[in-house]
Amino acid sequence: MSEAFKQDRIYGVFSSQEVKKVGTGTTTRKTVSKIFWFVEEQEDESIVVQSINANYVPTGVKKTITKEVLLEKYSPEPEFYASTVYPKMKELSDTLDSADAARKNGEIFSAEFEYNHALKIDVGNVRANFGIGLTYLERGDTEKAKNIFDRLVNLEGAYSEEHKHLFNEFGINLRKSKMYSQATEYYNRALALNKTDENLFINLARVHLEQKEYEECFNALALALQISPKNEIAVKFINWLKNKNLINEKQFEQVQEYI
Repeated sequence: MSEAFKQDRIYGVFSSQEVKKVGTGTTTRKTVSKIFWFVEEQEDESIVVQSINANYVPTGVKKTITKEVLLEKYSPEPEFYASTVYPKMKELSDTLDSADAARKNGEIFSAEFEYNHALKIDVGNVRANFGIGLTYLERGDTEKAKNIFDRLVNLEGAYSEEHKHLFNEFGINLRKSKMYSQATEYYNRALALNKTDENLFINLARVHLEQKEYEECFNALALALQISPKNEIAVKFINWLKNKNLINEKQFEQVQEYI
């Protein structure tokens, strides 16, 4: 079976053509360039495509197209996938596995070396950016961690369900490293993309608590409870704030119906 139709689903590398005009006036001419895409059909039969970079690995934001558009405007490239793209994807995957294993074993510098190798293959790789950011935070190198944060906060893929565990770990470590402004920006960026995750509001509340911003802390918890009434963590958090006299009776009454 062709790699383009793996396991009865479309999977592999396809190409599209892009026509560009070069020059001006009488010197104008058209050039046609071939663009390669990694394509994978989802369970709902939608088609997700991702561009392939100069190092032959899928990178950047994924976009969804219909099967009709794929068959009309894209051409399968099974040989290119098998000979070039698949080996580079495997190299990247193996490198990330080695990096993650080294980080879990406390081998911080080995992990950093492997993550850097992965980033040379794909500078926008979400897993590699999270991983190296965590190694910097774990060894207390906040300056390098800030640089990674600046990159991560603009990587939309960082906030996807696929990377949720890494996202949570990174946010927690930002807070523990007292990088409060970065942690606040991080959670607000995530909330701009998803305002229905109560855990984001709870984590944001923890950051505000660390900074003694009690009103902002309460507001974040109130929003978490509106999304998830009787949420155990949020309820305990609110009650703790009240018992410590960090919120007043009026504030407490505002959330009574949710706790």
